[in-house]
Amino acid sequence: MFAVRMATMVLAVLSTGLIAGVFYAYAISVMPALARADDRTLIDVMQKINVVIINPWFMLGFMGTVGFTALAAALHLGSDQRTTLIWLGIALVLNVIAFGVTVGLNVPLNDALAAAGDPASIADTAAVRADFEATWVRWNIVRAVLHTAAFLVLCGALFAAGVQQGKSNSTTDAVAGQPFAQVSGQAVAQAGGPVAGQRFSQQPGSPAAGAPYGQQHQRR
Repeated sequence: MFAVRMATMVLAVLSTGLIAGVFYAYAISVMPALARADDRTLIDVMQKINVVIINPWFMLGFMGTVGFTALAAALHLGSDQRTTLIWLGIALVLNVIAFGVTVGLNVPLNDALAAAGDPASIADTAAVRADFEATWVRWNIVRAVLHTAAFLVLCGALFAAGVQQGKSNSTTDAVAGQPFAQVSGQAVAQAGGPVAGQRFSQQPGSPAAGAPYGQQHQRR
C-alpha cells in the first residue's frame, strides 16, 4: 500500500510541476516577447497557441494537478497518515484554486480572442488586444504562483511520508530484534498463566521455583 501511495504522490508532483512550468514559461518568456510585437501579431500567435495547446499531453498534466492530488489524499485518509494528509490537503486546495483561475478566467479570455476572428480582418486590433492581454497576463501569473506553491507543498508531502515510513520501519525492526525469551515471557505474562512474570529459567520443581530443598524434603 505504501508503494501505491508514493506512486500517486509522485504523479501529483510531476503533473503539478509540469503545469506550473508551462505557466511560468508564459510569464517570463512568451508574453514578454509578445508584448513587443504589434497588435495583429499578438492576436494571431495567441489564437494559434490556444488551439495547439489543447492536446492529450497538456490535458493529462492539467487535469492531473487536481485528479492525482485528490487520489493521493484519498489514499492517505486515516489517523496514521494524518501528517501527510495535511500536506496533501493544502496542495489540493492550491491546485483547485489554480484550476479554477484557468477555467473561469483565462479560458474565457481565450474564447473571446478566438471569437474576434481572423486577425487580418479585425478592424480594431488594438481594442481586441487591450481586452485580452493585460488581464490574461495577470491571471496567468496568479495560476503559475499557485501551482508552484502546490508543487512545493507536494514535495513536503513526499518528505513527510518518507519520514513516517522510516519511523514505522524502525519500530518494526526494534520489535523484531527483541530476544525470543523476552518476547515469550511477555506473552505468557499477558496470558495470566501460572508462571506469569517468572523467568523461563525457573522450572517448576526446582529449588528456585519453590521452597528450599530442606523444606521440600520434610514435606515428603
